[in-house]
Amino acid sequence: MGSPEYAGREAETEGGISGKGTWKHAAFHVATTIATPAAYAPLPFALASLGWPLGVSNLVSATLATWYSSILIASLWKWNGEKHLTYRHLARFWGYWSIAFFQQGSSASKSFKAFNALGTIAFSFGDAMLPEIQNTVREPAKMNMYKSISAAYTVIVLTYWQLAFSGYWAFGSEVQPYILASLSTPEWTVVMANLFAAIQICGCFQIYCRPTYAYLEERIGCNKSTSHSPLRNHLARLSFTSIYMILVTLIAAAMPFFGDFVSICGAIGFTPLDFVFPALAYLKAGSIDKNSKLGLFMRPLNILIVTWFSMVAILGCIGAVRFIVEDIKNYKFFYDM
Repeated sequence: MGSPEYAGREAETEGGISGKGTWKHAAFHVATTIATPAAYAPLPFALASLGWPLGVSNLVSATLATWYSSILIASLWKWNGEKHLTYRHLARFWGYWSIAFFQQGSSASKSFKAFNALGTIAFSFGDAMLPEIQNTVREPAKMNMYKSISAAYTVIVLTYWQLAFSGYWAFGSEVQPYILASLSTPEWTVVMANLFAAIQICGCFQIYCRPTYAYLEERIGCNKSTSHSPLRNHLARLSFTSIYMILVTLIAAAMPFFGDFVSICGAIGFTPLDFVFPALAYLKAGSIDKNSKLGLFMRPLNILIVTWFSMVAILGCIGAVRFIVEDIKNYKFFYDM
């Protein structure tokens, strides 16, 4: 995951040397950055909140939409002869920073629960690292990335759908937001499952925090070649990453309502980034041939994705905020510790 080999390839490509990674290498990174325990563990609860018909249709449509959106991002990676190495570069290039801000009774309660589930499903397919991964792939980078995305989503379909359907089938409406919390026996399997989840999260955490690390290193000058103080740079990086990890872990442990925060992150973070932005950027790039049959299909499809998932972002945010407000009344900090 966050290996020195990966970091080395990334550094080389940022310096202008083409990537050396294969499509298999990229597929591995795409799959592991999307399929994290925090992403797939709440899926049975999301299906339980929506019911079988709506749950299955939303999960399938989200899978297809994010696969399609990922293909669009891969297509825009080297648009007009200029490499866009991160989502920040893409957003800056197109001027779409504003995208990042999309943000009683029994029947009303069910509606809020359904809204909350939409944000959870969106979070499950979040991937903020596609341009960075593509930057490590050898030429032809686009075709290799298309193959890697399709391979990664094959793995994701086999794991996500199996967990979501079997978890909901086994526990029904009593399933917990974190699926492992629904298990009690045998105890050793629960311990092992949580241990493996923690190990995977440690690796994925490093990958997802790379933009934050890069930003801080840029601010404090760690990326500059300073032959007289390499040790100082390494110590500064180690100190910051350690403090950052500790703070994030403490904040996560202090907030016991896991599912609600997953939903709000999906609604205001990953939905605009992974569903809305790729479709808008591709439309803005003018890459669709309006006179071709494919263009006649892609343009309305992109508009549909933008419209629907903008609504998902708004509704998911409403549902998540409502449940956070309700849960604050019943929980205390570090309740699950």
